[in-house]
Amino acid sequence: MLAADLTFGRRPAVTALGGGHGLYANLSALRRITDRLTAVVTVADDGGSSGRLRQEFDILPPGDLRMALAALCGDDSQGRLWADILQSRFAGDGPLGGHAIGNLLIAGLWQKVDAVTGLDMVASLLGSRGRVLPMSSVPLEIVADVIGDDPLHPDETSVLCGQYQVATTTAEVSAIRLIPTDPPAAPEALQAVHEADWVILGPGSWFTSVIPHLLVPDLARALVQTRAKRILTMNLRPAGETSGFTPSRHLEALADHAPTLRLDVVLADPRFVADDREHLEGFAASLGAELVVADMAMRDGTARHDPLRLAAAYSEVMGL
Repeated sequence: MLAADLTFGRRPAVTALGGGHGLYANLSALRRITDRLTAVVTVADDGGSSGRLRQEFDILPPGDLRMALAALCGDDSQGRLWADILQSRFAGDGPLGGHAIGNLLIAGLWQKVDAVTGLDMVASLLGSRGRVLPMSSVPLEIVADVIGDDPLHPDETSVLCGQYQVATTTAEVSAIRLIPTDPPAAPEALQAVHEADWVILGPGSWFTSVIPHLLVPDLARALVQTRAKRILTMNLRPAGETSGFTPSRHLEALADHAPTLRLDVVLADPRFVADDREHLEGFAASLGAELVVADMAMRDGTARHDPLRLAAAYSEVMGL
């Protein structure tokens, strides 16, 4: 089993990249094995409360950042209370209806301080067990090439714009790109990648939460150059924008968007890889990675990672 060279008794520095519910699950697991934890979060969300605030104030979409902060809240009653408040939403059809309280708090802080300082202030308020950073210092737009979006021309490629449109499409996504095409990476995010012992990509929506990190040039370069071990954590089943994808096709899509990226571990659940294990193992090896199969799913049969099982899998991989 692959293990990092760690000083005895020293918890690893881990940088987890992603967004949305996938990153939330990942952080909920990782916080159980280390307090040296940094989340680097996608900033392309353009739906719901985040989209409204982004449009009105021309700010980074706060929703995925808020979720990451909530996942890292302190273990005491005060931390859990604040996490619950961050996630709560206003009811009704008025101007505040649908807004998450945490989104408004973050957006309000950003009227006074820069994005990273504001997130650090919320993390301090929560007694956070880690740091939350945006992957870029500017809001981004995802543009996707898809096949089958037009029912009259099912074999033709068309273009979808916006994270919400891409995440909810029933068409086959073949490639994505970002606008702007050369966005600036947040310097603090680059530092976190370079200083980590382990960097983790996934789980999460493949084309809207995972791959976008590889399309920010400086961040992609840092992921290639870092001395950290790199883990790719697979989803529990194909869904949404990767519906119908085999596990190995997930890796192929990743490699298509980041051909110079090499991995050390591909971590997958046995039920997901059952029919594709040999092919996935070969594809992982072509990227320099060992395939590690571990039971990571909730026992209720839903496609959700169990934080305790996922934490155990990471502990095993990292040799803790």
